[in-house]
Parts: sequence; C-alpha cells; structure tokens
Amino acid sequence: MPPLTAELPALNDRFEGADPAEIVAWALDVAERPAVASSFQIESTVVIHLATRVRPDVPVLFLETGFHFRETLEFKERLTRLFGLRVVDLRGETTPEEQAAVHGPRLYERDPARCCELNKVLPLDRALAGYDLWMTGLRRGAASTRERVPVVEGHRTTGGHELLKVNPVAGWTHERAGAYLEEHGLPRHPLYDLGYASIGCAPCTRGLFPGEDERAGRWAGVDKVECGIHLPAAEATPSPSSPRPPA
Repeated sequence: MPPLTAELPALNDRFEGADPAEIVAWALDVAERPAVASSFQIESTVVIHLATRVRPDVPVLFLETGFHFRETLEFKERLTRLFGLRVVDLRGETTPEEQAAVHGPRLYERDPARCCELNKVLPLDRALAGYDLWMTGLRRGAASTRERVPVVEGHRTTGGHELLKVNPVAGWTHERAGAYLEEHGLPRHPLYDLGYASIGCAPCTRGLFPGEDERAGRWAGVDKVECGIHLPAAEATPSPSSPRPPA
C-alpha cells in the first residue's frame, strides 16, 4: 500500500468544495473504527447529523471537563435522545475538586493552557488510540489559527498511534452551518441566542461584543485562542498507516 502521505494532496483536491455529506460518507466507508468529536456547537451538530445518517452507532466523543455550562450538558442530553447517540464521555484523571486540591483553585484563570491540557488534550489523546478516524466540526473561518485546515489530514497521538482526521465542514461558514440546522429542523445550542458565538467551558467563555471576531469570547484577556487539541495544519503529521481510501 502506498503511504497515505502521498495521497493526502489528492484527497484534498478531490474533496475541496465537496458536499460535507459526500465527505462523511467516504470517511465512514474508509474507517473501521471512526469517531466524531463534538462539543455540541452548531458545526459539530451538523457533522453528528450527517454521520449518524450513515452509521447510527458511530461513537460521539465528548470532553466532559467538569466546567461546562449547564446549557451545554442539557443540550447534549437533548441531542442524545433525538439522535439516539452513542456518546463517550472523556474525562481527565481528576475531578474539578481534585484538580483544585492538586494544582490550586481556579487553574483555568492562572494557567488556562495547563487546565486545557489536563481536561481536554490528554483525555482526547488517550481516547484516539482506540480509533482509526477522527471527525471534527472545524471550520477555516472560525479563527486565524484554522485558516489552513484541510478537509483530510493525518494525526499522530503522543503514543505514536496514527489515524485520519477529517473536517467535513472546513470550507463552510458559520451561517451555512446554521442554515443546515434550519433546513433539517434541528435544534442548536441555546447560548447562541444569548450572544455567544463559540462555546467552551463556562469559566473561560463569554458572549461577544459588537464587531468582535467569532472566537473572541474564548479565553478573553489571555493570549490563547485554542485549547491545544487542534494543531495548525502546517504542524499536522500525515499518517502513513491510516486506512487507505478506496480506489
């Protein structure tokens, strides 16, 4: 089998501008052990809907940090019932209370990068060792750090496990994703109606002021716009042993 490293450019040429439904169907056909990672925002709700129409039992990975908005957890349960989702909650090695005892209170304020590492980056990294494809709701227009996100890329966990990472709505706008929900009569996270544009953990997320960028409400006042899960496309390592796409 030729290494997937050489095939990634052709795959991205093939899928650039393609309908996300086509991308999702291809990805779920290629992978034996796929998973969708979701924070239950608009884009990942779209991807969940597309994926479960093809494979109803696809695992949905949710980072249960212990710091989510109540609305996020309630919306997660609503979608779980609506779609019959197989949600896999991923947690760090400590509860918020244990984290405070070990690292001191309000780590998310003093060292948000470390807090994200403990509660998001490490739990997902461990979980991805059990899958050969990771599907996300990443969009290029969401942040300058995501402008180069490809539709298909390789990913390697810290333990050396290699898998495909697929971003079906990379080329969509936030508005297009919202329109998809309306077209299909699907609900959206209620905090969007209260002025939020990107929703993470409650202590580190606020609504937007007029004219602000989409992710300005995440870690406001701190030089941080990513939790660390998604490396910039330029740093992603194509995976030579990921499943080969069909000819």
